[in-house]
Parts: sequence; C-alpha cells; structure tokens
Amino acid sequence: MPSTDYYEIRASLRISYDGGAERRDRQHKQPWKVAERAAFLLRLKQEGCVRLLEIGAGTGQDSEFFARHGLDVVATDLSPSMVARCVAKSLDARVMGFAALDFEPMSFDAVHAMNCLLHVPDPELPAVLTGIARVLRPRGLFFLGVYGGTSSAGAVQRDDHVPPRFFAWRTDEEILHFASEAFDIVDFHVAQDGTEHRFQSLTLRGR
Repeated sequence: MPSTDYYEIRASLRISYDGGAERRDRQHKQPWKVAERAAFLLRLKQEGCVRLLEIGAGTGQDSEFFARHGLDVVATDLSPSMVARCVAKSLDARVMGFAALDFEPMSFDAVHAMNCLLHVPDPELPAVLTGIARVLRPRGLFFLGVYGGTSSAGAVQRDDHVPPRFFAWRTDEEILHFASEAFDIVDFHVAQDGTEHRFQSLTLRGR
C-alpha cells in the first residue's frame, strides 16, 4: 500500500503535468534520447517483442514512435491531460499510475519508462518495480532511464512546473541495487553526463 506521502506526491505531480502538457508536447527530443530509444527498439526487434507498455508516457512521443515501427503499444500516464494528447495521436492510452498497473500478469513483452521513475520515493520503488515485473512476461525487456548520479530527494523549488515536482535521484550503485532486486541487468551505461545529473540508462530483463 503506497504511503500517505506518496499519495500526496502523485496528486501534486498530476497537477504539475496537467499544466505542462501543451508545452511538453512541443518539445523536441535531444539526439542522445533519440539514440537511446532507437537502441531499445532494435533490441525489441531482435528478440521478437510485439506488445509494449509505456509507463509515464507523457504526451506519447515515444509510444507513437514504437507504434510506427510495428509494436502493439499501450501508453499510461498519471496525468489526464497527457493521456488526452496520447489519444489524439491515435494511441491506446490510459490514466494510470506506476503503483497500480491494472493489467493481467505477463501482459507485455516489454516495458519502457523514460524519466518517470525518478518521481518515486525510495521506500515505494521496490513495490513499483515488482508491479512492473508482474505485467512483464518472463525474460521480457524493460528499459529504465532516469537522471541521477547523486543521492537526494525532494521537490525542486526552481522547477519550471507548478507546483514544483518531487524528484528522487540515486547514485549508480543505488539504482542498480533497486533494479537487480526485481530484474536481471542486461546493460547499464551513462548516456549523458551533465553538470548536475547524469542520465542512467538500464536495459533489464524479467525473471
């Protein structure tokens, strides 16, 4: 059962992302993010994956990309405004949080999570990862990408979303530890090393 604090964090995030949906839909992806997405697609194709779940799908830019390349995609996001923009792209999209994925076990060949699980506090992350593993078929693939590199958590007051969003940043060792509790690690690398945070790219495999 999620904590009261996590319920409050999710309620605040929903407001923040509802208000930022239009602006985020106009943003273009940085080249390194495009490369990460393409590399995961290639791995999915090599392994014959068909059905993909994207969590924290935002306005559906990545889900639309995967759908264009022949995958059967379901997009989920906490924000109704974000989901509305996914639907406008003709995606199968649903309002749904990470902590309660309402799908049958082993429903998907793969899961994609780009820059969304950094909104989950450390005490809640193991249960969220276990929930993702539950809806993934055995030996299915999970892309987990987050900013991190330091160990800290809280709302960022200089955030460009209103209200400011909660972030949980983790060191490389911490994110690898959390991931390995529920998945086998196929690949870990730093895709982008910025002045404040580095982008931790993990390809994981269900058990």
